[in-house]
This record gives sequence, structure tokens and C-alpha cells, in this order.
Amino acid sequence: METKVNYAVVGIFVVVLGTAFVAAVLWLASGGGFQKSYGYYLALVNESVSGLNVNAPVKYRGVDVGKVSSIELDPENPEQVRLTFAIEEGTPIKEDTEAVLKTQGLTGIAYVELSGGSRESPALRAAANERYPVIRTKPSLAARLENVLTSVLGNVDRTTASVNAMLSEENQVAFKAALADISTVARTFAARSNTIDTAIASAARTFDNSARVTAQLGPAVDRVTAQLGPAIDRVGRSADAVEVMAREAASASASAGRTIESVGPDLKRFTGETLPELELLLGEVGVLTSSLRRLSDHIERSPGGLLIGRRTLQPGPGE
Repeated sequence: METKVNYAVVGIFVVVLGTAFVAAVLWLASGGGFQKSYGYYLALVNESVSGLNVNAPVKYRGVDVGKVSSIELDPENPEQVRLTFAIEEGTPIKEDTEAVLKTQGLTGIAYVELSGGSRESPALRAAANERYPVIRTKPSLAARLENVLTSVLGNVDRTTASVNAMLSEENQVAFKAALADISTVARTFAARSNTIDTAIASAARTFDNSARVTAQLGPAVDRVTAQLGPAIDRVGRSADAVEVMAREAASASASAGRTIESVGPDLKRFTGETLPELELLLGEVGVLTSSLRRLSDHIERSPGGLLIGRRTLQPGPGE
């Protein structure tokens, strides 16, 4: 008994199975089985990104966490380069995370290294006017070396210019003259070395004699100081007494001042009221003194007039 085969069903089964196989292969080839979700971040670099290409790896402390999705100049600032990163979801990108360009080995293949990101720092978020969160950047090792070399070369150039200025023809002539003078002074000292040695020895003896004299004068100075001690104490006590007298005189002056101030109103009244009357009295005393002087003179000339009185003179002829 022969089995009947339905070739149409077999053909359909083969076509469906082949289609499913091809779809599975394409899905796996596209990474569908290991598909990862990415978040996008932006970084602004102020240096050359030569050697960095699209799809270059982005590493976080050496671990691949993403790739560079785009490289373009900043249209608002041509000195900056805008780098867009596609970083795996779940990567701890914090506000203090920093991005820096690095090169791998001797090949010079550039990649982006992320560092920082403390536990206490909050997660990086996009600003209100930004499409993606912006990761901070710092200069790469090559940029820092370039800055240092530029500074060193500038210092070398300035030093070279200063040395050339010092070694000019005029300075060379001056240096030669100074060396000649130094040589002359050295020869002079060498020629008079004996005299210099004698002078040094004399100075040493003088210092020794001075030291002995000082040692000998020490007891005498102590005795004089001991003798003058009581006199100095007496002078000090006298100065204290003078100071006490000065304070007492100052107190007396203050008391006299207060007395004068208290007598002042009475003195003003005496001056304003009594002095005019005293002046009138003195005037009358002066008139009385004049009258008494005339009376005395008259009595001396005619003493009898005091008893007889004043005689009336007879009129003369024709009166």
C-alpha cells in the first residue's frame, strides 16, 4: 500500500521554515538578540579631535559603555567641537563626571574616557534649553603637553634673548675690563701679602689687648656702680619728693583758681560801684588840701590877720 504525499503542503512548510530561518539570521546579525538601549549625551571640546572617529568607543574607567555617535563643529562657536555619545542605559553618569580624549597604545586610535562620578553627586540631567545632558570635559594629555611645551619654548626664547643681550659687544668689552681690573687687584694683594699678614696679626693683638683691658676694668666698673648706687637712690627719692611738691602746687593752683572765680562777682561790683565814689572823694580831698595850703600860706604872711580879720583897703586917688 503506497502512501500519498501532498507536495503542496511540503512546499509550503519548506518555504515557511526557510523564511523563518532567514529572518532569524538577519535578526541575530542586527543584534536583535542582544539589543541594548542607549542614552545620548553631549560634550563640548575646546581642542582638536584629530584621530577620533564616529563609532569610537566611550569608556568609563576602562569599561566600554558606549560609542561616539556624531562629531561636528559648534555652529555658535567654531573653536568648540560637539561630540554626541550613545551610552548604555544604567551607566552612572553624574554631574561631576568628566570626559577626556585619550589615545590607545602606539597606534594613536583615539577614544573617549569618562571619569569621576562620586556616589553623592546627583545624576546628570539635561538643562531646560538643551536637547541632551552636557558632560563636562577637561584637556587631554596631548593638549596639556602642548601648553607646557609652548610655555617652555616661550621661556627659552626669552632667556635666549636675554643671554644675547648680555653677550653683546659692549657687555663683552665691559666684562673684559672688569676681569682685567680683578686681575690687577689680585696681583696687588699677592705683592703685598706680607704687609696684609702683618696688619692682620696687629689687629689680632689689638683685639687681645682690648679683651684684657675690658676684663681688668670689669671689677672697677662694679665698684663704681656699687658706690654710686646709694647716690642714685637718693636722687630717685629727691625726684619723687619733687613730683609730690609739683602735685601739691598744682592742687594749690587749682584752689586759687576756684577762689578767684568765687571772688570775681564781688570784685566786679566793687569796681563798678565803689571806684566812682572813691574817685569823687579823692577829688574833694585834693580841693580841701589846696584850700588848707593857701590858708597856711596866708597865716604865715600875716599872722595878725587871724585875730583882726581882713582889712579893707582905702581907695586911692581917682578911684
